[in-house]
Amino acid sequence: MTGTPVMANPNTLSDRAAMGLPDSFAARTGPWPLRDHRDLLGVPADTLVAVAEDPELSFARRYAAGTVLGLIGDPRIRPDDPPMAAVPAARVRLGLDPDEAGRVTARWRHAGVIQDWIAKECPAHEVDLPAFRIALHPVTNAEYRRFLEDTRGTVLPTSWRFGGYPDGLGNHPVWTVPPEAADAYAAWLADRTGRAFRLPTEAEWEYAAAGREGREFPWGGTFEPDRANTVEGGPLSTTPIGVHPSGRSPFGVHDMAGNVEEYTADDYRPYPGGSAVADDLAVTRGTYRIARGGSFTRFGDLARTRRRHGWYDRALYAMGFRLAETP
Repeated sequence: MTGTPVMANPNTLSDRAAMGLPDSFAARTGPWPLRDHRDLLGVPADTLVAVAEDPELSFARRYAAGTVLGLIGDPRIRPDDPPMAAVPAARVRLGLDPDEAGRVTARWRHAGVIQDWIAKECPAHEVDLPAFRIALHPVTNAEYRRFLEDTRGTVLPTSWRFGGYPDGLGNHPVWTVPPEAADAYAAWLADRTGRAFRLPTEAEWEYAAAGREGREFPWGGTFEPDRANTVEGGPLSTTPIGVHPSGRSPFGVHDMAGNVEEYTADDYRPYPGGSAVADDLAVTRGTYRIARGGSFTRFGDLARTRRRHGWYDRALYAMGFRLAETP
């Protein structure tokens, strides 16, 4: 199932209509994800990680392994020492050439994309980036829970129904929190560990996702639904971290094209040589934090590495974040 064409601005539609879903019940997975994978029960956690991140296995098998890890504890989740990828210093080309905006808009018109949204990516420009590190995975429910417990925090993710912790989903990305909560998490962890944790800048995020060759998607130039958790082929929910291994970025970073959208450290402003775009976000929210990457609720247009977007306060916007670190 790939979703019904939307052909309208999704911000004018109900959440289900914006996701291309019918009014009737639509399921992407069976009711019992472990029924056909019971052999994974009792398997050591490290073996389950290997299964979850094996691109040669089926999604159902990888998802099942991730589900068991969510129940027993996932060794990839190290709250004080999150796994990171090192990104060397480079002069990088980011953004989109203006003559490409029409092509991109036409490619994603079925998802309701309008050219103003793509115009925010223009023009292409060069940026000097110092070396940095970026987390292999978005921050998870288990990590955010520890932050709340330690700080007695009150900013509860709206995805936690009634503020209750989602048992069994500790290795799923946390969503939805405001950008200020993401900033507070990074500052808390930096203070706790003495390391320079923070959110990635917009330029760092794009380079970590696209690599030196400036890929349109973390894996290459063509959208492939089986490489990311987006509405085209995903289970219509978050998935455990790292279960789309063929969608990793050139630096080996997981989930940069789907699962949850990710805040960066930067508010929207036009690129050098570009013009401010007064799209829906600018009109309704004024200043807003840039988010990157796709999500399980959105089409593959948001999974493009250059796509600049942000948060509306509605359930369709599954907003998470990942950490960066200054070496």
